[in-house]
Amino acid sequence: MSGSPMNSKIRGPGRPPKKPVSCTWCNEVKLPLKYVFPTTNGKREFCSETCLAEFRKAYIKGSTCIQCNNVIRNNSSTPNASNKDFCSTYCMNKHQKKEIANRLSGVGASTSVEGSPISFQTFDWCDYIQETNSVAAPQICFRQTASPPINDFKVGMKLEAIDPRNVTSTCIATVISTLGPRLRLRLDGSDNKNDFWRLVDSSEIHTIGHCEKSGGMLQPPLGFRMNASSWPMFLLKTLNGAEMAPSKVFQKEPAGPKVNLFEVGQKLEAVDKKNPHLICCATVGAIKNDQIHVTFDGWKGAFDYWCKYDSRDIFPVGWCAKSGHPLQPPGQKNNTGISRYSFKPAFVPFVPTSTISSVTEVVQSEADTSASSLPPTVINFQRQCNGGSLINPANLPASLENVSMATIQKKFVEQLLYASNQPEDLLVSLRTLIGEDFEINFKGGVHVLQLPKANSVADIETMFSMISETVQCCRNLFSLEEPQGECSLCEIKATARAVKRKFPPEQEPATSTTPASSTATPPAPPPSCNLGKIPIQEWGIEEVIQFIDSTDPCLGVHAELFRKHEIDGKAFLLLNSDMMMKYMGLKLGPALKICNLVSRLKGRRFAV
Repeated sequence: MSGSPMNSKIRGPGRPPKKPVSCTWCNEVKLPLKYVFPTTNGKREFCSETCLAEFRKAYIKGSTCIQCNNVIRNNSSTPNASNKDFCSTYCMNKHQKKEIANRLSGVGASTSVEGSPISFQTFDWCDYIQETNSVAAPQICFRQTASPPINDFKVGMKLEAIDPRNVTSTCIATVISTLGPRLRLRLDGSDNKNDFWRLVDSSEIHTIGHCEKSGGMLQPPLGFRMNASSWPMFLLKTLNGAEMAPSKVFQKEPAGPKVNLFEVGQKLEAVDKKNPHLICCATVGAIKNDQIHVTFDGWKGAFDYWCKYDSRDIFPVGWCAKSGHPLQPPGQKNNTGISRYSFKPAFVPFVPTSTISSVTEVVQSEADTSASSLPPTVINFQRQCNGGSLINPANLPASLENVSMATIQKKFVEQLLYASNQPEDLLVSLRTLIGEDFEINFKGGVHVLQLPKANSVADIETMFSMISETVQCCRNLFSLEEPQGECSLCEIKATARAVKRKFPPEQEPATSTTPASSTATPPAPPPSCNLGKIPIQEWGIEEVIQFIDSTDPCLGVHAELFRKHEIDGKAFLLLNSDMMMKYMGLKLGPALKICNLVSRLKGRRFAV
């Protein structure tokens, strides 16, 4: 009886169903898998004798994955020569992560950056070169100054930098930390997973304003966490009151050699591209035209890379010691037959206190942004608000309680879908957002969406703003704060609609005859607006639009433009003609009129 079909469907209480298993060779989910082939990494299961025979044939040839011992098949998932020892990109990445962990566990560390150890051990290049019977690449081979530049940048300074993932774009960046003559930079509007390092004498960083002087325009970084239309206002807000890096801290990039002067076997110091905060002992492994192959001493080839001979990521022997930058010594596992290397105080790199403290600041900054350190939160819904055409507020709960930061995106979006009368259309809208992948479960299916990772309260607010703008619902429909009475934004929109019904386009009040250069106080808005009782900096987008429309109805035609760029009271006070013409597409006349309104408002900026 135990083998009957009925009993086979019975599971013990609370026991989860078995996960579907796929055939090792054809990857199709076919149960049961009756054919088994034992390997050193465990058994492999197959759906048919044909799949088993094909696997056995390839396995006997010895073409197996280093990571999982699976057979390597010639398919599109492993097209590169660097992948030839792995059955898939997944296995290659997993193996490299293991190598990185082994690599970093072998060095003594006194602190860390980005979760990886940084060694402050002293390393004697002289003994190492003598013991390995090698030579150091001469200074003339490198595009580096003989004396490393001084780093006078401070954490928090703003500058312009080329986006390393989109080299045609210049963006605003913030100095996150300093290490020797190097800067760790984060593009404003991006996240900490896309930080990058630059030397203080790099040609890819400039003072604020350099792009505009060169006839260019600042761009949002690749993967900008908000809607692209909000970039101009984001730019204004991020620069308002910020500390700009002064021109004196930037240094001219040195000239490089005209030709490739490197020779195979020469020693150098090089940035580890997989852990870019590390500079390590390395060797020129090969040369091809203007390229050199950088190999890291004592480590397997997973870390090696090709670069141009004048790359700013390679340095002469002793550069770290002179600059106060930590140097990672050769790895413990050495492919060159070297049995040992020396750590002596004879070649002690001086590490300034500022360098050590900057590393500590990086550790602190990473800890502060960790989602796991934030307590569970509550998402409140104001069900009286306008949900747009895709969300039915009546279907929303009053709140979502005790939502962890790790699952806040998933639970929040799922709740919106359950509250929607058109969930398929809502899914289509949400798929236009940009950020990190996360999965949601809806109507028996798994859907992958993107949103910025929620590492802080500010990130959650950004997520709320992005979604409300995308689905065209009221911004107050969801909040971390408990609703306080009626929604002011919905009230303003209702008033604006009533005003439009009262004054059709053909019966609008006459255009204001006040000249653009006048300094008179702007006319009071209609009593229904009640704007005079609200500080300008607290105006929302609709209040700004209503003020402009009531002051000069000719400017009311630009209402959608103000909504698109999310111009609230604070942003309105930051507007200037260049910004409106360059980023918003306004013509000179309307831009000057709005600038005049802004300058007149500033005279009673804090009036109540």
